[in-house]
Amino acid sequence: MNEFYQKDIFSIKDYTKEQLETIFTYTDKIMQLSLSERREICKGKILGYLFYEPSTRTRLSFESAMASIGGNSLGISDITSSSTQKGESLADTVRIMSIYSDVLVLRHPLDGSSRFAAEISDKPVINAGSGTEEHPTQAIQDLFTIKKEKKKIDGLKIGIVGDLKYGRTVYSLLHGLGNYDVDVNLISPESLRIRSDSTYEIKRKLDFTETTDIEEHLDELDVLYVTRIQKERFPDEEEYLKVKGSYVVGLDMLKRMKDDAIILHPLPRIDEISADVDKTKNAKYFEQAEYGKYTRSALLGMILNENSF
Repeated sequence: MNEFYQKDIFSIKDYTKEQLETIFTYTDKIMQLSLSERREICKGKILGYLFYEPSTRTRLSFESAMASIGGNSLGISDITSSSTQKGESLADTVRIMSIYSDVLVLRHPLDGSSRFAAEISDKPVINAGSGTEEHPTQAIQDLFTIKKEKKKIDGLKIGIVGDLKYGRTVYSLLHGLGNYDVDVNLISPESLRIRSDSTYEIKRKLDFTETTDIEEHLDELDVLYVTRIQKERFPDEEEYLKVKGSYVVGLDMLKRMKDDAIILHPLPRIDEISADVDKTKNAKYFEQAEYGKYTRSALLGMILNENSF
């Protein structure tokens, strides 16, 4: 019996190492199937998406993932062209979308929005980013990328740099890494350190150090995970301007890293990774985006097939 069948995806915290490894196994299987075999997995199924915040990679990744396994997608990518502008509530929008779809994907600026939607919907709900909380499918994609590119996760030294306060991908990744034996260095300006209300829970599963100096452990890192400093989440633009451009990963920095170290980024990138890094063997952020399509294909296939595939 497939334990993911008809299940919601709210948080990476809900998954054990064994469950994550099951997802990775099915992702590998998806990648090895022929196109014709892959398109039978969710043939005739419909993915409904509701994006109350801008998104390029996540929405298109889900659409591409669903199409690659034989399904179709419909939904709202711009709330200004939806009945939300007429005052329709999230609850009513979710009810309507669940009528039209077999699985829902929701991105919303409010914390707890995906769990609320799941209470309304009679179809599984996938959290594609809820407020400042989490982005679980991004974390699954990130962990899978590390495993594919480094052949393991246990035993690695991982640096996470940038906006650790507002970056929900960071919290999901840290909770996911808590299932593995890793050494984590958190690098950020003082004002963008990981939120204190989250550290207690994370430290129960994961040891980490904090610093403002990206050079401090640079030569020891196997993975450098770079995040954008998110202007749109700052309550005060002056505070954003103080930390804008705090860290820029360029070729000079790359020379001080391990030869086989990899650089990841959830994207979009602004100026925190120089474009001349893109052509190096260390840059894996575009591969990371591609892996996201396959991990989401696997998740959708597992949610929509009772006996998996």
